[in-house]
Amino acid sequence: MLMPKKARIAIYSYLFKEGVCVAENNTHIPKHPNIEVPNLYVIKLMRSLKSRGYVTQNFCWNHYYWYLTNEGIEYLREYLHLDPDIVPNTLKKPKSSRPEGSEARRPRGERGPGGPGGPGGPGGKDVAPSGAFRPNYPERPYGRGRGGGRGRGEYYRGGRGRGGQNETSGGPPPDGEF
Repeated sequence: MLMPKKARIAIYSYLFKEGVCVAENNTHIPKHPNIEVPNLYVIKLMRSLKSRGYVTQNFCWNHYYWYLTNEGIEYLREYLHLDPDIVPNTLKKPKSSRPEGSEARRPRGERGPGGPGGPGGPGGKDVAPSGAFRPNYPERPYGRGRGGGRGRGEYYRGGRGRGGQNETSGGPPPDGEF
């Protein structure tokens, strides 16, 4: 599709800066929300880049999601005449918000509540001796675990199911077991 060079450079610049691009599957939108070009230009240019293997595409809930590949980064660097030290935001490491060394300097096993050695066992979770996670849910009537009741008194013997009325399937409990 023919489009102005200004629009092509604006789309390429945005894609290289962010590393990803999102567009609604609507070619009649007069302007893309993040770029000052029609949405049709973005969709068609990304389709072209996808066919050349420079982006990967996902489509979900009427939106296109394009992710820049390594070959795409090289192509856009060459097309936009950028330095090799400039990288998209998706390749930059995020800056951590916690101060450096706050957790790293404590000895292992002394990390405070919820950590190893804290309440609830290792990691702040209830762990069985076998290492399986055992959540600590409040007890509910008739042994159903975390579910609600259905007004059947204090026992629950399972559903009707298939088969006869023996002690493991449904039916009223034997005498003296209630």
